[in-house]
Amino acid sequence: MKLERLLRGLPKNGPASKAVEAGEIDAIMDYAGSNVVLLPAARRALRDGESRASEASHEPSIANTLLAALPRAEYRQLLASLEPLTLRSGEVLQEQGAAVPFVYFPVDCVISLLATAENDQGLEVGLVACEGMVGVSLALGAEASSVRALVLVTGTALRMKAAHFLSALPQCPSLQRALYRYAHAKLALARQAVVCSCFHASEARFAHWLLTMGDRSRSEEFFLTQAQAADLLGVRRATVNEAAGPLQRRGLIRFSRGRLRILDRDRLRAAACSCYAGDPGVRNVR
Repeated sequence: MKLERLLRGLPKNGPASKAVEAGEIDAIMDYAGSNVVLLPAARRALRDGESRASEASHEPSIANTLLAALPRAEYRQLLASLEPLTLRSGEVLQEQGAAVPFVYFPVDCVISLLATAENDQGLEVGLVACEGMVGVSLALGAEASSVRALVLVTGTALRMKAAHFLSALPQCPSLQRALYRYAHAKLALARQAVVCSCFHASEARFAHWLLTMGDRSRSEEFFLTQAQAADLLGVRRATVNEAAGPLQRRGLIRFSRGRLRILDRDRLRAAACSCYAGDPGVRNVR
């Protein structure tokens, strides 16, 4: 009613009336009430903008690169089935040879992919963080996991039931293509890891691993014991000491009581093997 009263008060066929009819005015000043009255179009635009802002604030999955690259229609199709949760360091998400119950899209956690032997020892064949997904075997038509998925760095992720993922995937061609590229990059990394473990010195390999871990965790400091490093790299604990010692003495890292900090990234990169420079895990998937 207030808006109608204000509009009736405008001179007929005057500049103000014509501007309102042409949609050139968003609001009218009510001097009597000392306030501003928005026209309907301006109110609708404001509500739409608030709705989009509210919607965006509730979409943590955008922090995962695979999901952020999807067309909005595909992303919205997946959103209802994505469950945000916190993953704790040491938690096993999948076991090698077992069915895959969930897929995970990491946000700020880091997950190690391990190939295991008969004595339950594991060798790391990949790291997954915000650039990827755990459970990619489902996208390739395999229901069982080929690796053990172990959380290295505590953080958040989005989880989806395997059944929901398999149901949604045929309707999301962009996600299919992204996951095929991602699987190819992971396969290339696993092959390179075999070459690296056979031909590169432990110090250079350890430097490479630390740089990769820093990339995925987006931090220069993380928790890592010597026993964990030995298991992940498939070497004896003494070998980790032999690799970390020179790097620490040269001031490239600080490694003490389960805490490792990269002090000089440029020099650490110079000390790493060439596998780090050729690592497609970050570049090709993003």
